[in-house]
Amino acid sequence: MASRPDASQSRRPVVMIHGAFCGGWVFERLRKPFEAAGHTVLAPNLPGHGVGQNPAGLSMGDYARAVAALCDAQPESPILIGHSMGGLVAQMAASRLARRRPLAGLILLAPSAPWGVMGASMEEAVSAVGLYSLGAYWLQAVDPQYDLARTYSLDRLPRDEIRPTFERMTAESGRALFETLNWWLDPMMTTSVGSVGAPALAIAGDRDLIHPSATVRQTAARLGAHFRNFTEMSHWLPAEPGWESVAEACLDWLAQEARAAA
Repeated sequence: MASRPDASQSRRPVVMIHGAFCGGWVFERLRKPFEAAGHTVLAPNLPGHGVGQNPAGLSMGDYARAVAALCDAQPESPILIGHSMGGLVAQMAASRLARRRPLAGLILLAPSAPWGVMGASMEEAVSAVGLYSLGAYWLQAVDPQYDLARTYSLDRLPRDEIRPTFERMTAESGRALFETLNWWLDPMMTTSVGSVGAPALAIAGDRDLIHPSATVRQTAARLGAHFRNFTEMSHWLPAEPGWESVAEACLDWLAQEARAAA
C-alpha cells in the first residue's frame, strides 16, 4: 500500500511537469491556487524544450531522470503533478524515486498511459500510426501542427486564446513520442512504471480524445490511484474553462490525504 504524506504536506513544494510540445508556461493558471495555498511551485521546461533548444533524440528516460533529479533537490519530498505526456514522465520519475525518497503525492492530469496499458479508443490508435507519415520520426524533432492542436488539445479554449497558445508550442522529441505512443514496439520498455510509492490521483476529461477517460481510468487502476472524471472538460485541464475546479479537486485531495495521515 502506498505510503501517505504527513500533515505538513499542505506546504510541500509542488513540481509541475508539462506535456509534449509545451513548456512550463502551461501551468501559468493552475499554479496560482497552489501558491495561494502556501506551496512553492516549480514548473520547469523539460530538457530540449527551452527557447532555441532542440529535443531530437531525447528519450522519455531523459525526461524522467531530469524530473527525478529536480525532486531530489527539493528540501522536502515534493508533490509531483504531470499533464499529458508529462503525466507519464511524472509516473516514471515517481517510480525511480520510490526506492530512495518517495514523493509526498502524485497528481496526473489527462496522463499518457505507461507501458502495457492499451488505449481505449480508435483516436489513440490513429495518433500512434499517423506519426509514421513523417518517416523515421523517432530520429527527428517533430513540430506541432495547428489543426491537430486546435481539434484535440485546445478545443475548449476560448477562440481568441487558441492561436496565441499554439504559437508558444515547441518541437517535441520524436523518440519520446515513439516510446509513448508505440510502446509495444519499444524493446527497451522505456515507459514501464513500477510502484510509485506515493498516494496518487488521476484526473480525466470526459471530452478528451487524446487520452480518453477510459484509458486514464486504466492508468489509475494500474497505479492504485484515486480517479476523477470531469464530464465537461477535454485535454487542456491546466488552463481550459473549468481549470479552477481541477485545481480545487487537487487541493481537496491533498488535504484529505494530509488529514488521513494525521
